[in-house]
Amino acid sequence: MGAGSLIMTSQDMSKKQTVIARLYDICKSRGNLVFTNDEVREVAASLDFRNHFDATKIDNSAGLPNPLVADDAFVVHLGQGKHQFVYGIANGYHQFEPIPEERRYQWPYRRSILNNINTSESNILSVGNNQRIIHDFLYEDIAASPKAYGSNRTQIPLDYRIGAAAISVGRVQVEIDFTLEHLGVITVFEAKNGEPSDFNVFQLFNPYRYYLRVTQSLPVTAINCCYLLRQDNRLRLYLYSFTDPQNPGSIRLERNAEYTLVPR
Repeated sequence: MGAGSLIMTSQDMSKKQTVIARLYDICKSRGNLVFTNDEVREVAASLDFRNHFDATKIDNSAGLPNPLVADDAFVVHLGQGKHQFVYGIANGYHQFEPIPEERRYQWPYRRSILNNINTSESNILSVGNNQRIIHDFLYEDIAASPKAYGSNRTQIPLDYRIGAAAISVGRVQVEIDFTLEHLGVITVFEAKNGEPSDFNVFQLFNPYRYYLRVTQSLPVTAINCCYLLRQDNRLRLYLYSFTDPQNPGSIRLERNAEYTLVPR
């Protein structure tokens, strides 16, 4: 990732980015890159940033403030009210790969009255599922009948590596938008509106590790992850796997595709 392309001036930084930059400066000054929710709340209040719960949630690298980008640093969550700055942005954020022309499809469909009723992640996934786009992408079979499981929020202990740094988490929150299981293969989903250039790998890594943990004694043959983006009538799907369950930076693209909904 070219850090220079992300660098912004202090005047350009949002209040949220300024909160993170201030916390980073505090952590570097004391020689300890771990910080707490109490510190987030205190710094947010001093900068009149009211939603301190959102301060450490950075979905894509465009939200990283200038000082972090300059040092190749980002935030990981340690659970139990703690967070840590670590180095190696490319291990925490992954660029969406270009979709080749031969995998861009026009997808005829009969418009549902609820297709555009809202832009929630749940609605995005419902459109992809109801129009059998997910079935075509994952199974190349629109008549496939995977078992579907709705959104879930849980906590698990977690340990992994970011470069040379070993991270051990007591219990971290895991948010799962949607899950499909078909013939022993589990696919976990993350869905977003818009077309960001990259995403926070932990949006997929944490659900992947959750299912890896809870299915150890079950006849599961594979666990993979699907990221679904929606922009107007265009859905982009990216299927990923992790080659090393201890390394979020080991994420690899299996395939991707774009579907443009064309009303009949």
